[in-house]
This record gives sequence, C-alpha cells and structure tokens, in this order.
Amino acid sequence: MSTTTAQRATSATGAANAGYRTLWRWHFYAGLFVMPFLVVLAITGTLYCFQPQIEPLLYPHRLIVEPQATPRLTEDALLAKARAAMPTGARAVTAPIASAPDRSTEFIFRLADGEKQSVYLNPYTGEVLGTLSVERRFMQVDRMLHRKLLLGKPGELLMELAACWTLVMIGTGIALWWPRGKTTARAALVPRFSLQGRALWKNLHAVMGIWLALGALIFVLSGLPWTGSWGKQFKALATAANLGAPPGSWGGLPLRSVLPGARGETQAAHGADQANMDSMPGMVMDDLPLPLTPWAVGNTPVPQSADAHAAQALPLGRIVALVASLGVQSGYDIVLPSSATGVYTVSYFPADPKDERTLYIDQYSGTVLKDIRYGDYGAVSKAVSYGTSLHMGRYFGVANQILCAAISLGLAAMAVTGCVMWWKRRPQRSLGAPSRERAAPPMRGWKTSLVLLGIVFPLMGATLLAVWLADRTIFGRATRQAA
Repeated sequence: MSTTTAQRATSATGAANAGYRTLWRWHFYAGLFVMPFLVVLAITGTLYCFQPQIEPLLYPHRLIVEPQATPRLTEDALLAKARAAMPTGARAVTAPIASAPDRSTEFIFRLADGEKQSVYLNPYTGEVLGTLSVERRFMQVDRMLHRKLLLGKPGELLMELAACWTLVMIGTGIALWWPRGKTTARAALVPRFSLQGRALWKNLHAVMGIWLALGALIFVLSGLPWTGSWGKQFKALATAANLGAPPGSWGGLPLRSVLPGARGETQAAHGADQANMDSMPGMVMDDLPLPLTPWAVGNTPVPQSADAHAAQALPLGRIVALVASLGVQSGYDIVLPSSATGVYTVSYFPADPKDERTLYIDQYSGTVLKDIRYGDYGAVSKAVSYGTSLHMGRYFGVANQILCAAISLGLAAMAVTGCVMWWKRRPQRSLGAPSRERAAPPMRGWKTSLVLLGIVFPLMGATLLAVWLADRTIFGRATRQAA
C-alpha cells in the first residue's frame, strides 16, 4: 500500500471515529457514578417485583391460613378482635380488604408512639396470628432501599441523580456501539465468544448493553415520576397543562367542608397528634397511611364528612358492602376516618391501570363524595400509570415479573463487566478515564442533548457542569490521543 493510500485510510478511519473518545469519556464518567447504584437498584427492584411470592414465604404463620368451609367473620367482628389485641392508645388506621380463602385478614394500627403496626387474624375463627412493624418488614425496607437508600431525602436525591446519569450512560453506550465501517448487524448484536481477555469483556458489555437499552430506558422514565424532587415538579407541570391529575386534585373543586372549631385545638400529647394527623385540613392522598396510591391522585385533597355530632358512623362492613356494589370486590385498602369529620378513603391500585379507583365516602351517610377513575386522568397520568405497572412487574403477571428481573439483573451484570473492563485497563495511581481526542469535533448534537437534559432535570444539570469542570481541572488538563 502506498504512503498516500495509507494516509487516506487513516484519515477515513479518523473521520468515521470522530468524537468516539469524547463519548467514551462521558460514558466512563456516567458509568463510574451509576454502577454502584445500578447494583442496589437491580437487587432491590428484583426482590420487590416478586413481593407477592416472597412475603408469604417470609411470614407464613401470619399471612397464610387453612381455607375452611365455614363462613368468614364479618369485617366489624374481626376489627373488634384486632382492637382488643392491640395495646392501649393504638388506633386502627387502614383496613386492607382481600378475599383470598387462604389469606389472613390484616388491619394496620398506629401505636401511641406513632409507629405503625399490622395485626393479622384468621378470618374464620378470629384468632390473632401475630403482628409486624409496617416500616421494618422486609419488603418495606427493600422498597426504601430502592427509593432512597434508607437515607431519607439525601438518598432520594442520589437515586434521582443516578437515574438521570443512567440516561447519559444509555445514550453514550448506544453511540459507542453503533456499527461503523463494514461492521455487520450480526457482529454488532451477537456476542463473539472467540475473543479473549479485555476484548471479550468489551464485546459482551456492548452487545448485552444494546439488548438491555430499551428496557433500561423504560425503567428510568417510568421511575422518575415517582421521585421526590423532579417527580413532584413534573406532576405539577402536567397538572398545569391539564395532562396530569383529575380535575379538583389541586384545589379546583370545593372538596372540604368547614371543620368544627374543636379541630383547631392544640393536642396535649404526641400520640394525640398522630391520632388526628390523617384528617388535618389540607391533607392529600399521599399523606394517608396507604402502602401505595396511584400517581395521578397523590395530590388529591382528602374531603371531609358533613359535620354530624349526633350521628353514628357507619361500620366498616357497610362500607365494604357499598364498595362491592360499586364494582370493587377485593384487593383494595380502606383508610378509616380518624375524626368526626373524617371520611372512609378507598384506594384500589390493581395491576391493570384502567381499573384504578379512588373513592371518598361520608362516614355517616355513606354518600360517595368523589369517585376518581382512570378515565378522569390526564394523558400524562395515564401513561405514568401504565409505566408504573410495567416497572413494578404487575401488568401481565409472572411474565412481567420475569422480564423486569431479567432487565434488572442484566443491568447489574453491565455494571460488573464495566468494572472489570476498567480494572483491566486502568493505569497505576490514576482514575483511568479515556484520553481526550487531539482535535475533538464540534459534536453540536451531543452538546445540545446534554444542555436539554440539564434543563429538563436541573439537579442533573448542576452535576453535569460539576463533572465538566472536574474533567477540565482535576482529571488531567490535556491528555491526548496517541497518534
């Protein structure tokens, strides 16, 4: 080959790979931050997907009963037995309603110190089977690890950042994988096990990543609306554009009546404060003692029952019968009224979003004050509802659970292979970031994408700027690509 021909080939190769090292460098930074979080998210998310199968194995003596031919006791009889079994000062706050013949009946109580505790009874005999702390049960701890690393607000922000940086990792990963030159689709999509060493790890990482990219993208986008910072702002924006919550969820309808004067009196003890917190003015669905609520109704103000001092509140059994007559038979939660003006709040959060239902029922008359259904949601809330069901592995049963587990554990494997690749190529006493290009191309599309990402996710934008500055000042000033 002549010198001129070789120079042209080198020039063509350089043009084809223009910007490759810049993308690789950002992919490296994104992966460096995201990898440990991906492992945590993968393990906790997989466990949470299989909650229906795991919890009965963890707590069989509390959750599982022997089906009997005798009729079940009424909800009111069971609630009375549960109250009798709980310590002084405990108050029933939530009644999960389930009709499976082999499952116990559960009631959730708030203790005098504010802690929530579940009590389980045999629905056929009324025998108390045991109790569990709501906050310390395994799946709740797993969920809090998944959402906020058990670190409260700082952990929630870290997980939100990790999700945003995963978008950068996915985008740069696809760009790095994109076939160049004479690379065939088969070579790009099928692992080459004939390779050895770091080349094999790199090939496995790239091929596995492209197969997981779509699922990872859906996971991130369906999880972000539930974050405590950006998710709340996104919900507010969607609502302002009439694409989010149902009408009235943000104060558009007069949902609350005037409270009696006694409601404003100062409580004497912390336990009394806890006993009344579920019916304070301005309470919304997310403030109620519910395990989960549909995203669309999280900010819906909780209405109040009519002021009826002399009236007798309807028993729980009457509310269950009323809800059944409205088409909701089982698998929902009822928040019990905690004051003279409280309401029965029914939250039905099934696997199919089209069946979601939220009901507010006057505790004295049984009047349905508000009935929110899927058809009342805005377009964004409908999309989020489906994304949530898919994200949690609920929409199409066990197959959905297995798919979510495969994607989650696949992402964990991506973190492991990425770490191995970095370990094999890292220089001594150095971060080992890919070197910069000698003459980096403008890459306007890439820069525009980062700016837009930073605008849509402001917290992400701040960290993007911090990483860019650190890359320029700390991680070496001008490492150049070898000629």
